[in-house]
Amino acid sequence: MDPQFWESRYAEPGYGYGTAPNAFLAGLAARFRPGMRVLLPGDGEGRNGAWLAARGCEVLSVDLAMSGLRKARRLAERLGAAARLHAVRADVTRPPWREGAFDAVVAIYVHLPPPVRAAAHRAWAAALRPGGLLVLEAFDRDHERLRRTLGTVGGPPGEALLYTPEMLADDFAGLRVERLERLETELDEGRWHRGRSAVIRLLACRSDGEREERGGEEPASTQPDQAPAPRS
Repeated sequence: MDPQFWESRYAEPGYGYGTAPNAFLAGLAARFRPGMRVLLPGDGEGRNGAWLAARGCEVLSVDLAMSGLRKARRLAERLGAAARLHAVRADVTRPPWREGAFDAVVAIYVHLPPPVRAAAHRAWAAALRPGGLLVLEAFDRDHERLRRTLGTVGGPPGEALLYTPEMLADDFAGLRVERLERLETELDEGRWHRGRSAVIRLLACRSDGEREERGGEEPASTQPDQAPAPRS
């Protein structure tokens, strides 16, 4: 999608994808402890980042759309977590963060075009410290059938931006997969994600063994390096 599309969508009144966290992420609440450093590429209006910040996590919420980042900050303020959510404008395919800086990466419905998808996914995996957690939910290629049938379910048009479990397994091959599944579920996430949907859920970890190879160093700060100019 063109960045201007997201600027316009997030500039609309209210929160188009709701203010509650994604159900898959919320079901993993026990895996997120206060003080954990969490990266959210493509966090949009911030419903997931603000929820994690309210649980005590230190959150880096990244998006290209300033209208979305402003809403993310407002939502974090509403939840009393503004100090723990750092909203940064950057291109998620050219990450401004350091490798090994995060305890978790959460990517919810971040659909990237094929030329940049795999490299971006590898960069997200590299952002994890040894033992770090990846949580991802995205639309499966079978979702196109439902999107055409049901006008309310949302999701990217066409199959080019949709994923398969095999595709994600390959992109994140360096991680240890705990859960990778394709399912149909009823989404209730604001006005843009509502109805029967075909989704993929991935839960994976970076191997603890890498800590020994890296000398057991502490992960770097979650503050981003100087961010590159966003893609146009």
